[in-house]
Amino acid sequence: MNNIRNFSIIAHIDHGKSTLADRMLEITGTIEKRKMREQVLDAMELERERGITIKMQPVRMVYRPRIDADSNPRISADNQRLSAQIQDEYILNLIDTPGHIDFSYEVSRALKAVEGSLLLVDATQGVQAQTLTTLGMAREAGITIIPVVSKVDSPLAHPEKVKQELVQLLGCETADILEVSGRTGSGVKELLSAVIERIPPPQNNLRDPKMFQALVFDFKYSNHKGVIVFVRVTNGNVKKGEKLVFQIAKETFIPIEVGTFSPEEVSRDSLSSGEIGYIVTGIKEPGIASVGETVTFRHSASAPLSGYMVPLPVVWASIYPESQDDFTLLKQSLARLKLSDSSFSYEEESSGMLGRRFRCGFLGMLHLEIITERLRREFGLNLIVTLPSITYEVLFKNGKKKMIYSATFFPDESEIQKIFEPRAKVSIITPPEYTGSVMRLLFESEAEVGDTLNFGDNRSSISAEMPLRELMRNFFDKLKSISSGFASISYEITGMREADVVRLDVLVADELVAAFSRVISRRLVEEEAEKTVEKLYTSLPRQLFTTKIQARAMGRIISSRTLSALRKDVTGYLYGGDITRKKKLWEKQKKGKAKLKERGKVNIPHDVFLKMMRND
Repeated sequence: MNNIRNFSIIAHIDHGKSTLADRMLEITGTIEKRKMREQVLDAMELERERGITIKMQPVRMVYRPRIDADSNPRISADNQRLSAQIQDEYILNLIDTPGHIDFSYEVSRALKAVEGSLLLVDATQGVQAQTLTTLGMAREAGITIIPVVSKVDSPLAHPEKVKQELVQLLGCETADILEVSGRTGSGVKELLSAVIERIPPPQNNLRDPKMFQALVFDFKYSNHKGVIVFVRVTNGNVKKGEKLVFQIAKETFIPIEVGTFSPEEVSRDSLSSGEIGYIVTGIKEPGIASVGETVTFRHSASAPLSGYMVPLPVVWASIYPESQDDFTLLKQSLARLKLSDSSFSYEEESSGMLGRRFRCGFLGMLHLEIITERLRREFGLNLIVTLPSITYEVLFKNGKKKMIYSATFFPDESEIQKIFEPRAKVSIITPPEYTGSVMRLLFESEAEVGDTLNFGDNRSSISAEMPLRELMRNFFDKLKSISSGFASISYEITGMREADVVRLDVLVADELVAAFSRVISRRLVEEEAEKTVEKLYTSLPRQLFTTKIQARAMGRIISSRTLSALRKDVTGYLYGGDITRKKKLWEKQKKGKAKLKERGKVNIPHDVFLKMMRND
């Protein structure tokens, strides 16, 4: 165990975590050069396309610092204090984590499986909002933090200035901060040596060597092998064929295989205390394995390990299959996806117009986008996704309280006494020249601005509290736009407060379209009604009859447009003759349109739903 080091890389989004991990894999020889590619730990197609990490990814590296020190006199000189302690071989278990705030739950789970973490800060950008959030999570976990300045090879880098920011933030010495370049590999060997020197080895907490305990920090599903749990072994060791049990679920199983990540799964004889690896359970039923579960021997009487807090959904949206024939496939797909992403939730509900659907909870707008895109790509589903909403608490006039997760179920205004909505505490870091624009955006978003502090030489930190609905209303894109991309934001949910909001419904041909219903601020209701009706008017194909498009709120129609009917030249084939022949055909056409208007229904195409769901 003295030769094992478990650590993660944490940072703001796009600060070079995955690129640095690539260089570590290269230097330790974990992956052959011919198999090397960019973002090698980002296995998902979406991750590679977008250039972001969505799922944390563990990998086991074997590092031999003595060989490297002997072959490079400079490294040997830099590590004189360490050279006396150097062993022939170290096992380095790295967990690469996401940087986007929507995937903070992935980071929190990774931090519980390690003893140390590399806090990476981009030398061209400095400390950002999410840097502060991840640092807070690492401190709360009580792990060792190694500050690292990345991208030092960039012509825009100012590492000395960023080091001073880190000194202020961590209270460390400048000499404690390392410089690396994930692109060139500069400083990565020194960083690996610092990991060995500074991060403590794992500890075995049980005296009984026959005892086994492992904490499940993630899992996935395989068609052939069933559920594969990713574990951090805290005590003892395990081999395949030994009877194990999930202590919370009380489910017994016999592992088909145990192994580690290199970064693909590599089968091993056993997993020992302090190691990070996987166990193939063979269980093919969903809902048995869970994040935070403790795996032990079947006869063990030890208490379960402290697990993880269950993440609370921030954004809700309803997902329909385009065809109700695909409902069963959607249900199976969501269950499968839940096995690889435990942070989203779903439950079945029904809607009159669009049929059966699932109400799903997500950790943010990007999380929603990623899940729906994975459903389309990995399972071949055509989906209709409603406008995202948040949770409201409604106090009725009869004294009852109810949590409302969907605008469809929002009660009429005549029944409501008070409405409460979640609030978010936001932290924004921006260059001083954009402070005025950020303040205006916060004012428009009903935010209450708190402290404004100068952060470093050329940045300001703004703290504020605002409604979560405004934060989810394209706030991130607006912030990036007004700050030319320089501002960054992090947030946390603080509690509920009374809100002045109303439900806005959209009617097409006098029929309510539930997928377009949403809850908005009362002060914006007229503006949003006009915008929604106009957008649907330009997107909806013309029908064979005149179609009314209306927006309704507070018991009245706020905005209305009429889509004219398609006209067909029913007299085109006539040549000459009396005008009465044409008039008869026109009259017949008129009656037909009147009948259609009474009985006809508007079939809204899938692409129109997508246009309406998309933010402007």
